[in-house]
Amino acid sequence: MSSTEDVVLVTGASTGIGRACALRLDQAGLRVVAGVRRAADGQALRAASSDRLRPVILDVTDAAAIAAAADLVRGELGGARLAGIVNNAGIGVGGPLEFVPLDHLRRQFEVNVVGVVAVIQAFLPMLREGRGRIVTMGSIGGRVGQPFAAPYTASKHALEAMSDALRLELKPWHIEVCLIEPGNIATPIWEKGMRTADALARSAPQRVFQLYGRALEVMSELLARQEASGIPPDRVADAVLHALTSRRPKTRYLVGSDARVLALLRTVLPDRWRDELILRYTKLPRDEAAVAARKTPATRATTNGRATTRAPKRRAKAAR
Repeated sequence: MSSTEDVVLVTGASTGIGRACALRLDQAGLRVVAGVRRAADGQALRAASSDRLRPVILDVTDAAAIAAAADLVRGELGGARLAGIVNNAGIGVGGPLEFVPLDHLRRQFEVNVVGVVAVIQAFLPMLREGRGRIVTMGSIGGRVGQPFAAPYTASKHALEAMSDALRLELKPWHIEVCLIEPGNIATPIWEKGMRTADALARSAPQRVFQLYGRALEVMSELLARQEASGIPPDRVADAVLHALTSRRPKTRYLVGSDARVLALLRTVLPDRWRDELILRYTKLPRDEAAVAARKTPATRATTNGRATTRAPKRRAKAAR
């Protein structure tokens, strides 16, 4: 159980789920150290929170920034304890795996996987002292791979394995390790993905559209529907609060009805049945004759200021 003197670190707290978590934990009376990328994001958080919340500039791929954040947190502790860290910082890379640049793939894992390990390593001594907890933002995509989001979902699969291993490795010190697995969440990460995909569509080689054009159109339409139907990030924040403060936290928290349905299907359906269900739901092409884009390159950019066809999609998924 946490007390009002406890300190919690939240990474990736500038917007979306991370911001919702920082504010929810602050409302619960915890002393939140919120990792942000820009000073302006920290100021916005301070304006929406109590004076307990302390923003810190934190890039999880920057060893010096992580060390500085650890020093700041230790200074904030005083006689209190570090009740937990919330590993939320992450990015989303997608597109046909055949054409995803390897440096983009490496960046995906550097932020979403190596960055999580780097933060855990830096803060574990403090967590061990106070029997704090590790809460990591996974995704239902960590259980169910999704077409044209392979880099992102692969990074979330890695977090599943890491959390399972850590939970056993840290058992002697009674450090709880919890994984949050949201489905479709309404956050600004959708719009970031759209902007990135628009820019890439303007420079994508013609071969991408010849091979995957129709599939990318279909996934773009699906992304737009998901953007409109996501649940509030506060639902995820509630799960994080429970993971940090409950006497007996869950090892995994599925957030959203879509996440629960997909987890069930992953358990009960054979792979090929599940593939068929995904193909029917997404309406992805099934044969070579249907793979080409229906729109010409000149119409790919935007319609009424909004993207229509985006490819290859290095999109950031809100289904965290």
